[in-house]
Amino acid sequence: MKKLLTICLIIGASITQVLAKDKVLIFCKTAGFHHNSIAVGVPAIIKLGQENNFDVDSTTNAAKFTVDNLKQYKAVIFLSTTGDVLDDAQQTAFEQYIKAGGGFVGVHAATDTEYDWPWYGKLVGAYFKSHPKQQDATLNVVDRNFIATKHLPETWKRWDEWYNYKWIADDLHVLIKIDEKSYTGGENGDNHPMAWYHNFDGGRAFYTELGHTDESYADPLYLNHLLGGIKYAMGRKK
Repeated sequence: MKKLLTICLIIGASITQVLAKDKVLIFCKTAGFHHNSIAVGVPAIIKLGQENNFDVDSTTNAAKFTVDNLKQYKAVIFLSTTGDVLDDAQQTAFEQYIKAGGGFVGVHAATDTEYDWPWYGKLVGAYFKSHPKQQDATLNVVDRNFIATKHLPETWKRWDEWYNYKWIADDLHVLIKIDEKSYTGGENGDNHPMAWYHNFDGGRAFYTELGHTDESYADPLYLNHLLGGIKYAMGRKK
């Protein structure tokens, strides 16, 4: 009887493991400017999870960044975080998470985060410098074969807040560039990336500058762009 019970428990655990959904964590702590669009971004990502078979937790609590807690997540999404949001121990835990094959998604102000943590800068891929007023601009989608851009038009005109960067990593696979001739206030020249991905330190990292406005999180083109980045970070191929 004990043997039968053991077998049933093993089978039950195996079924549970198979049926368990992938999970991602949205981290939206702000120690600087707080984007109002976080309030609509979180439920929009939760809805993407419901529609695409993954669960979503969200937090502003940096104490969640422990080695044991992060193990449960396929990807961690920094949703317009700003400033110094993690202490030394939490930074170490997150580095271990990425080195163990974890995924990272940075959205908009994720590049306005952790300026004194060089490892994070290399992970996210750039550091924010400034932005002009919100306005329409033309985006050139330079790679339309990637999961986050395959649905986008070759040229994409949209309204958002467009970042200039003080530093950009040199190992990025750039997906989208902005045409500085299409708006006023650009400072990075002809090579002004807006979205990219790269393998980094054992893990996967995706960043999109888009997503300042509330309206972004009701825009199917943007939502599918963000979804593709989340899937990449989770290790999904499609």
